[in-house]
Amino acid sequence: MIRYLITRMLSIIPVMGVVTAVVFGLTYLSPGDAAVVLAGDYASPAQIDAIRERLHLDAPILSQYFHWLGNVLRGDLGNSIFSEQPVLSLILSRVEPTIILAIAATLVSVMIAVPLGLLAARKRGGVADQLVSFFGIAGTAIPAFLIGYLLIFAFGVHFGSMPISGFPGLESGAWEVLRHVLLPATMLGFAQTALITRITRASAIEVLGQDFIRVARAKGLDELTIIMRHCLRLIAVPLVTIVGMSFAYMLGGVVITETVFAIPGVGRLLVDAIQHKDVPLIQGVLLISSVVYVLINLLVDLSYLFIDPRIKYS
Repeated sequence: MIRYLITRMLSIIPVMGVVTAVVFGLTYLSPGDAAVVLAGDYASPAQIDAIRERLHLDAPILSQYFHWLGNVLRGDLGNSIFSEQPVLSLILSRVEPTIILAIAATLVSVMIAVPLGLLAARKRGGVADQLVSFFGIAGTAIPAFLIGYLLIFAFGVHFGSMPISGFPGLESGAWEVLRHVLLPATMLGFAQTALITRITRASAIEVLGQDFIRVARAKGLDELTIIMRHCLRLIAVPLVTIVGMSFAYMLGGVVITETVFAIPGVGRLLVDAIQHKDVPLIQGVLLISSVVYVLINLLVDLSYLFIDPRIKYS
């Protein structure tokens, strides 16, 4: 167990090195010149060169990378080119709606997907199984933004029962927050609901076909007890894996959702930064998103210590 823990912790170091290189390389190779955008349409070449020198954009790429990496290791992500505010402060000011939206989307996905997957496995080959399987395929094929616009039309325009834009903040109360995140959380978690449903169904079918399940049925245990006591425990590993990956995906995939529902989160911040060619802000958002994704996957791996006895006693 200790060896597994140390190995997983040490594996983060090279991964984060690759992450920083990829994040910096993508922003460096992206088209456009931040100095030209910042200087404006009527700036002289001398003014543009002065801005480029001030932002260290005239240095060789390796020099720029190590200068940026050194600042990152000190906790300094730089300042936004346009607002001139610290990048980390800008991100932290937008992180609340993004985290709440990702958590809500994950909860919606799990609460819908796990019962559907277990139902399909229990009724394998029946009408319920076919309907759930169809949903599992259609859910991953339908674009998320289409689901969002349908939800807006149905519940925001037609019925007028749900807010379709903005985020009130936690100070407005839990009920108001829930009303504002329910539709975007459903949009964000729709594809992941279909994926988790398929994983749950496949894992449950494998477990329910084992000999010890037949023995449990022969002893007279009802199906609910078999599923809750035996099946869920054995499918915990693939479920924890896919749910953890889904949560990380939702944190990084909020750009479209926050744009459709006009939520002032990290996704909208990234869109604005790309439109203004705000290189430090783009790098900061991408870096923090990547770090969070890696850390969530690490937590998923570490959770196996508690749910997988093969690792616990190795």
